[in-house]
Amino acid sequence: MRGLIPITRSTGIFCSLLFLVFALSFIYLRYLSRLRSMDQLLPISDEPREHVILGDTLNFGVRSAVQTCTSWKAPVIWEGMFDPNIYDQMHVQLQSSVALTVFAVGRYLDAYLETFLTSAEKHFMCGLPVTYYVFTDLPEKVPHIELGPQRSMKVIQVEKHSRWQDISMMRMKTISEAIESEIRHRCNYVFCFDVDQEFKGRFGSEALGHSVALLHAHFYKLPKRRFTYDRNPKSKAYMETGDFYYHAAIFGGLWENVKNLVDACYLSIMEDKLNNVEALWHDESHLNKYFWLHKPSKVLSPEYCWDESIGEKGDILVTRLVWAPKHYDTLRKP
Repeated sequence: MRGLIPITRSTGIFCSLLFLVFALSFIYLRYLSRLRSMDQLLPISDEPREHVILGDTLNFGVRSAVQTCTSWKAPVIWEGMFDPNIYDQMHVQLQSSVALTVFAVGRYLDAYLETFLTSAEKHFMCGLPVTYYVFTDLPEKVPHIELGPQRSMKVIQVEKHSRWQDISMMRMKTISEAIESEIRHRCNYVFCFDVDQEFKGRFGSEALGHSVALLHAHFYKLPKRRFTYDRNPKSKAYMETGDFYYHAAIFGGLWENVKNLVDACYLSIMEDKLNNVEALWHDESHLNKYFWLHKPSKVLSPEYCWDESIGEKGDILVTRLVWAPKHYDTLRKP
C-alpha cells in the first residue's frame, strides 16, 4: 500500500493544477469579453482611434519630392496625401469643434483683421463649428463680419504692450487663460494664428490633430545648421539642434495640449525675463524648444502658411494661407 501513496499524491497535485489552469482560463476569457464590450462603448471622439482611422487613409508615397513623415512617424500634410471628404465626414461624426485665436492689437487691427476673418469664413474648417476668439485693445473697432452657420465670435479686450515683442510673447498667457475659462468648455481643438495672414484655399479638418506644428516656409528646405534656433545657453529656449524649424504663426491641437504648450512657453519666457534674457525670436524660439522636447503628432507643410515672396515654389501645389504684406516700419511704431 505504501507504494500507492506517491501515485495518489501526484494525481492530486495534477488535478489541482488542471483545475487552476481551467479557472485562470475562464477568468481570462471573461476579462477579454469585458474588454470587447468596453471597446464597443468607447466614445467616437476618442483621439487615438481617430488618429488610427484617418492616418490609415493618408497616401505617404504620392509626394515623393518632399518629406511626408517625420522620424517619429507623424505625418507631414501636403496636397494630394489626403481625401478631404473622408476627413470632413469623420470629423462631423466625431462632432469636432474648433476655437481659432487671433490677436489684433494696435495698428494690426485696421491693417489685417477684416481680411483675415472674411477669408477664414471662406476657407477655415468649413462644415465644422468654429468660434473666433479675437484679442484686441480696441474691441469697438473690430469689424462686423457676416458669419455662417455654426460660426460665432467672441471679442476679448487685452492690454497693449509698448513693444511688439511683448505682445507676441504675452499672448501665450492670454491663450492659456482663455482655454481655462471658456474654450475647453466649448471646443475640442484650438488653432492659434497671427493676424497678418490671408486664407486662400482649403484649411480643413485634415489639419486637426493631437498636437500640430507648422514648417516655416523659409526654412523647410534648408540644412539644420541654418535654422535660427536660440543659441544662447542662458535662455530657456536654447537649442543646439532640432528636428525642423517651426513657424509660430500657426500652432494647434486638442485644447489640453495647446494649453500645455502655451503654459510651458510662458513659464520659459518669464524665467528668461527674470534673468534679463530674451530669446532670439521671442515666442517662436520657445515654441521650437517645446516641440523639440514634445514632438507634435502632426506637422503642416508650408502650403498652410506660404510667403509669396519666395521665388521657388515647385513643392507648393496649393496655397492655403499666405503671408500678408508686412509694413513693420509703420505697424510696430509705439
